[in-house]
Amino acid sequence: MSQRTEQVLQQFKESIPLLEVLTDENRQAIIMVLAQNKSGLNVNAIAGHINLSRPAVSHHLKVLKQSGYIQSEKKGVENYYILTVRKPLEQLKTLITAIEAECTWPQ
Repeated sequence: MSQRTEQVLQQFKESIPLLEVLTDENRQAIIMVLAQNKSGLNVNAIAGHINLSRPAVSHHLKVLKQSGYIQSEKKGVENYYILTVRKPLEQLKTLITAIEAECTWPQ
């Protein structure tokens, strides 16, 4: 196996947590709700948009925050969640570019 192939495989391994986060439909829905509300939303507002309980939304927000897809901002006594997908998406784009560079496409 070439060194370049090993590097791509390493990029795959490093991207697994980011990809796993996106496999959950509820997290996908939260990402889309936040994408449409650039000023941020609190847990109750998010729960109202996707028909999940507040504790379930909080769990998914924790996972999204840990993976870098969102961040929270304290406003008064509540946390507001904002979509910040730039870093994870850049990592996934790098992976896709590396895969494309290694592929031999049919003519």
